[in-house]
Amino acid sequence: MPREKKVEHYDVVVIGGGAAGLTAAIYAGRARLNTLLIEKALVGGLATYTNEIENYPGFPDSPKGEDITNKMKQQAKNMGVKFKLTDVKSVDLEGEEKKVETFRNTYIAKTVILATGGRPRITKAKNEENYLFDKGISFCATCDAAANTGKTVVVIGSGDAAIEEGMFLTKFASKVIVSVMHDEGKMDCNEIAKEAALKNPKMEFIWNSVVDSFEGEGHLDKVVLKNLKTQELIEVPCDNCFEFIGYIPNTEIFKDQINLTPQGYILTNDKMETNIEGVFACGDVREKWLKQVATAVGDGAVAGYAAEKYIAESEAFHNVIMQKDKPGLTYVYNAIDAESRAFLSTIEKFEEMYSENLVVNRIDVYKSTGLADRLGITNFPAVVTTINGAISKIYTDDIDENEITSELEKIC
Repeated sequence: MPREKKVEHYDVVVIGGGAAGLTAAIYAGRARLNTLLIEKALVGGLATYTNEIENYPGFPDSPKGEDITNKMKQQAKNMGVKFKLTDVKSVDLEGEEKKVETFRNTYIAKTVILATGGRPRITKAKNEENYLFDKGISFCATCDAAANTGKTVVVIGSGDAAIEEGMFLTKFASKVIVSVMHDEGKMDCNEIAKEAALKNPKMEFIWNSVVDSFEGEGHLDKVVLKNLKTQELIEVPCDNCFEFIGYIPNTEIFKDQINLTPQGYILTNDKMETNIEGVFACGDVREKWLKQVATAVGDGAVAGYAAEKYIAESEAFHNVIMQKDKPGLTYVYNAIDAESRAFLSTIEKFEEMYSENLVVNRIDVYKSTGLADRLGITNFPAVVTTINGAISKIYTDDIDENEITSELEKIC
């Protein structure tokens, strides 16, 4: 018989333990939410493979990436965040209770934060796996350029990222050798970047070439290229190699539920909200312009805070706005709108008149429309009456005090 899975309940489940996921977990834990972080490989994500991080604020001594992410992990643990090192097999994100399945467990959560990041596309040439990340092959010039000051580096690729990052590397490296799979003069980047690269005295190009193998004792010291037309092998001595041939977001298990770009990145708004209520995404897995530790941390902070607010609004909606004990009247308004503020006195009058038989609530949408969205209200001000935990009537546009009074007389 198949083993029955253990079921655990959480306020927040974070999938992915990179800088974004760790920050989201820190914010959720700090808010006293029962938080679980699931990571299938290495807590800290791709940043842990970076030897020196020079552009993360507050760390002027260029620490290793793992030094920073280890501090994040400890901070999350200090906030009460629980960690599970396992792979997520499936998710069911619709509805108020989200389900996250691993091999042994089922986790039920009020909110889920997707921080699964991505992985660089690699060449799959011989010996490549021996030199990934800290042994000679890198995927981020912004992260590792300074460590290559005065060195010779190879760049694989000719798209916008490859050529622009290659030009950035020339600010540090003594020589940047670019492997391009096309005929001489043809690249996949935009024409402006191409023209600038061809004029750059520190950049050299090896045309009609792809990587055949990576070589070196312990650390990469040679890239062997193959000429696509002659099959000639070209040995290129170097100190490091940068691959810019694409990036693959880890979104395969979300694709039937979460809205993705054609490239597979998660679409969010500025609150890190996805198309499903209570599901947020942050870090490199979402569609964004700059993928760095600093931006991942910013995303994670927003996602963690947004999850906290979502849970608080959910509890307020069910337990206060839609309570079943008495008839309810909820006023939805914008505090910076004079007309909205003026009607508050009428709401206070209703509250006094029906104090024993009516629950009166006020929702200010100035900072958040979350509760208004749950009520299906987009025009403000609005008045909502409820009976037995269900909406009775919604008043918008030229709200009539007498009409509301007539209904309250009936239901109170």
